[in-house]
Amino acid sequence: MSDVPSPLAPTSPSPSPSETFVEDNRQEFAELLTFIDFAEGLTIGFIEINQERDRILLAEALRQHLAETEIHLEVMNFSRQPDLRYLLDELRQRLAQFHASSPPQTGQKLVLYLQGLETAIGTDSVGAYPPMLQDLNFVRDAYRDIVPHPLLFVLPDYALTRISQYAPDFWAWQSGLFRFKTSAQTVEQLRTEAFERPLPYIASTDNQEQIEQLKQLLMELNPSGQPIAPQDLAQCCELYYKIGSAYRTQKQSAKARDYLLAGLDLLKRQPNPTLEQDLYRRLGNAYEDLRQFDTAIAAYTTALDLARATNRSSMESILFHDLGNVALEQRQFDQAKAYCEQSLALKEARNDRYSQAVTHHNLGIVAQELREYEQARSHYQQALDIKIEYGDRYSQASTYHQLGRVAQELREYEQARSHYQQALDICIEYGDRYSQASTYHQLGRVAEELREYEQARSYFQQALDIDIEYGDRYEQAGTFHQLGNVSYLLREYEQARSHYQQALDIKIEFGDRYSQASTYHQLGTVAQALREYEQARSHYQQALDICIEYGDRYSQASTYHQLGRVAQELREYEQARSHYQQALDIKIEYGDRYSQASTYHQLGRVAEELREYEQARSHYQQALDIFIEFNDRYPQATVYHQLGNVSYLLREYEQARSHYQQALDLKIEYGDRYSQASTYHQLGMVAQALREYEQARSHYQQALDIDIEYGDRYEQAGTFHQLGNVSYLLREYEQARSHYQQALDIKIEYGDRYSQASTYFQLGKVAEATGDLQEARKAYLQDLQITIEFNDEHGLGISLRNLARFHREFADDDFLAAVAQCLNITPDEVQQRFAAASV
Repeated sequence: MSDVPSPLAPTSPSPSPSETFVEDNRQEFAELLTFIDFAEGLTIGFIEINQERDRILLAEALRQHLAETEIHLEVMNFSRQPDLRYLLDELRQRLAQFHASSPPQTGQKLVLYLQGLETAIGTDSVGAYPPMLQDLNFVRDAYRDIVPHPLLFVLPDYALTRISQYAPDFWAWQSGLFRFKTSAQTVEQLRTEAFERPLPYIASTDNQEQIEQLKQLLMELNPSGQPIAPQDLAQCCELYYKIGSAYRTQKQSAKARDYLLAGLDLLKRQPNPTLEQDLYRRLGNAYEDLRQFDTAIAAYTTALDLARATNRSSMESILFHDLGNVALEQRQFDQAKAYCEQSLALKEARNDRYSQAVTHHNLGIVAQELREYEQARSHYQQALDIKIEYGDRYSQASTYHQLGRVAQELREYEQARSHYQQALDICIEYGDRYSQASTYHQLGRVAEELREYEQARSYFQQALDIDIEYGDRYEQAGTFHQLGNVSYLLREYEQARSHYQQALDIKIEFGDRYSQASTYHQLGTVAQALREYEQARSHYQQALDICIEYGDRYSQASTYHQLGRVAQELREYEQARSHYQQALDIKIEYGDRYSQASTYHQLGRVAEELREYEQARSHYQQALDIFIEFNDRYPQATVYHQLGNVSYLLREYEQARSHYQQALDLKIEYGDRYSQASTYHQLGMVAQALREYEQARSHYQQALDIDIEYGDRYEQAGTFHQLGNVSYLLREYEQARSHYQQALDIKIEYGDRYSQASTYFQLGKVAEATGDLQEARKAYLQDLQITIEFNDEHGLGISLRNLARFHREFADDDFLAAVAQCLNITPDEVQQRFAAASV
């Protein structure tokens, strides 16, 4: 007869999870209860439990066992405070809250169960000094007074190891160490999940969870201070590879490097040529991310040698690709191309069509850097076609992104925007938030080119937020640079300078000397806008030196152009012409016809300043022809304005008015209110020359209102001067004097000594007209002194003719002597100069 119990017989209830956990760790649990029972005042115990679920079960079991005792267990969870640094301050606050809300009964002993601190301490077996542990050592003695209670630190293995390493004084205070083991069933479940679950390829919260799971298994197989079981050695090596790879995907390349190096070290005990190649290759990736290019090359080369020794051609092609990436970063474009072609040849030999896509993509980048845009587009299209053929939608995003960059370089902005949007849509579809940053960045670049500045700023801020979220400090540099560009274009110069400086600091921190050039260049433009010309020249020279150092001849063009602008502002016209010609020669050499326009324009400005008006007109027309050819309507406004200047100086007033009106219409069309001021000013000059004084005054007032609206105090000087001219011509002398004085005050404030001459001249005319001859003499002598100082032959001729006339009308030997002193000649020689000037 069977002795199977009757179904109606009572059965024992299944033990709860906490009871099972206690049963598996009976001795440790008993010792812990004894420790709690005898602990008085500040007594520190460390409890090692690797699995979070087990920590919760232990707390539950302790509460059950202590429920009928005079001991109160207070559980404090710190898992949501990864940036916690000052544990003592946090405990003080939590104890105050506890005593205020639910104080223990009289006579009850309070025991604090601290869990979740591993988020602040870290559970990496390798890595940097955690800030919380730095503080823990320094304030150890204060714990006796502030936390006079037993403390149970409940932590996983590697977190405890970090306390012993980084806070040895605090660790030495322990009165008990209790190690609770993980069930064999849990370890096997971790093992199965770790080796069956594929590694992620997108940075995400899920990826971080997988990293934690892999580290939990590593703690079980490779516990601190204990040897690894021989049967677990191979899996431990692979775990280091998996954790390192996952950290790199999560954009934490320093941690990736540390785990990969630890894996290579462990691999010495159980050689595995394939895994060794993989570890060295991934280590090279990590060093490349950290911009330690020589070390990356060394790791890739080691992996390549191992791949060749084992005839692993698939790995060889990958490593040639990686070496090509490094060469690209180092701007060694021919070397990059050679590596990519070696990679492509190996893939073609294996008939591996799918993986050829990534190589065509990189060959596109090489061609793009060499300004071979159609060739770049062809490579990107080949890459895209293969990805579409194999249904690899996710990786199409990077190629759409690069097609956008080519279109942007070719000024096909709507096409560029379309490609970037396609890339962004795919990244959003696959939850790849990190990669969205670079596409938002490029969408910002397009918006900036289209003068949609607030939209550009919004895109750049989205990119920056993502880079900060993922701790990608290096990529932040490019976005700070672009935010600086937007601020500069919106005339927010100090904000621009701040953004550029943030970009520069990061580039210096990461040793990216080449890209510092573009930021020094932009710092130069800010200094130039603020009339800090020597500072601007210094920044431009720094940019130029770096471009020369790296053999980047094309980028030198824009810096020579800006050096020309500084020289022009400082009235060093031949030096300016020389710089512009250097810029133009490079642009012609590289076939950059579009950007030649801006340099022809500036050559026109120099010719205009040197009174070579027909030459100036020719240069301006060349600039205008190019802008029309490229259908770039907005910058035509500036050229029409300058053509108006030439016509005005040649006394072709109606032609001048026509050009200025064309310029104004374009500025209004594009909403460029600020630059309308200069054109209203010039329309005022034309009206004044045609004796349409009230019309002139109206135009000047429109210019002045805009300058005041935009806070451009310096430009107000020229308009106050012209308003003074109109008042003078209408014989409103006091009004004229007031306007001239306002102009002079601003010129003095901004240190523009040269242009003060014309205002002193006009103040002299007003003083003379009102009979104040002494004031007139002083103003005329100031004008003379400045024109001599700046070696302005044209201005000196005007000044001498006026002084000769004044002397004829109001003969004064003292005045003659003062003029002689300015000219450093005798009074008789002054008389001769007067006679010559009057002819």
